Amino acid sequence: MKGKHPVRMTIIYIMCAVLTVLSILPFLVMAVNSTRSTVQIQEHAISLIPSTYLLKNLAVLTGKSFNPIRGFLNSLIIAGGTTICTVYFSTLTAYALVAYRWKLRDSFFTFIMAVLMVPTQLVNIGFYQFMYKIHMTNNFLPLIIPAIAAPSCVFFMRQFMIPSLHLDLINAARIDGSKEFATFNKIVLPIMKPAIATQAIFSFVNSWNNLFLPQILLTKQEKYTMPIMVALLKGDLYKTEYGSIYLGLTLTTLPLFIVYFALSKYIIAGVALGGVKG
Repeated sequence: MKGKHPVRMTIIYIMCAVLTVLSILPFLVMAVNSTRSTVQIQEHAISLIPSTYLLKNLAVLTGKSFNPIRGFLNSLIIAGGTTICTVYFSTLTAYALVAYRWKLRDSFFTFIMAVLMVPTQLVNIGFYQFMYKIHMTNNFLPLIIPAIAAPSCVFFMRQFMIPSLHLDLINAARIDGSKEFATFNKIVLPIMKPAIATQAIFSFVNSWNNLFLPQILLTKQEKYTMPIMVALLKGDLYKTEYGSIYLGLTLTTLPLFIVYFALSKYIIAGVALGGVKG
């Protein structure tokens, strides 16, 4: 039995290494292709050897009628605002479902779960018509404010909060004279850091990569997000600059890596804390 344990661990390490390589390989190929020409990409789509066309691809990218830097900032504003609204108000809603006892609490949670099962594609057309009638197109707010209602995030926060939040701590804060919002901001939010970090990553990635809704709501070039600009890099019918497209995709993924590495430590800390409690 003792001899089998190192063999099993070796197999696990090898599998983890293979999965890591498979996960990193697409991003590496994308970054390498951003330095290659269209002809090189068409001849050999997959290559791990960088080329010398990075500056030319950058010139094509910045030579379009839109401004990639502006698109980057627009995406950052929308994704950042969406993430903040999602995690804060979802945690606040979950807190109301866990820390308070009120008559329609279970019915309200059932309603949230029912909303979760409604496909977003069914409401996009009506949402666009509503925004058009109230003259809110070409505005970032319709892409940010609806993030306040995030049923999946509320469900995740509630499930995390039930075993993690001790109501005795909340009651002690109330006895000490702490106001409800102060208790939530100073006590509950720090306890929820691992869950907030997890949902912040998902929310930021989904908002940053969102193409359909921004494409129908934002029609002015100065309002374009980065995914819209990358989608417009196809050029004319007879020529597509694949190198510039890969460069745009590479620039688009950079904030996602930054957000993940900035928040991953809170997820790891939460997993370690859960292991210690167990």
